Amino acid sequence: MRLSRRASWFLLAFGAWSWFVWITFVRNLWKDSSGLAFEDGDPTAYFWVHLLLAVTSFALGTAIGLLGLRGLRANQRQDPLS
Repeated sequence: MRLSRRASWFLLAFGAWSWFVWITFVRNLWKDSSGLAFEDGDPTAYFWVHLLLAVTSFALGTAIGLLGLRGLRANQRQDPLS
């Protein structure tokens, strides 16, 4: 199966966006002072659940971005002049 250039760029952009959003979220989660993420200096269940969500999203964002990158490379090999 060959991905179109448009689909490949979309997948690559989705992967990059996922990393940007979740890195920002984890950074904010780590600095949380509201008591949701840390209680008396110890991580709460809220922290662990959201950290797991972030790690899962990193993995999925990476996989999706790599699919887009592979699609772009395959298009370049098949159409070197366009």
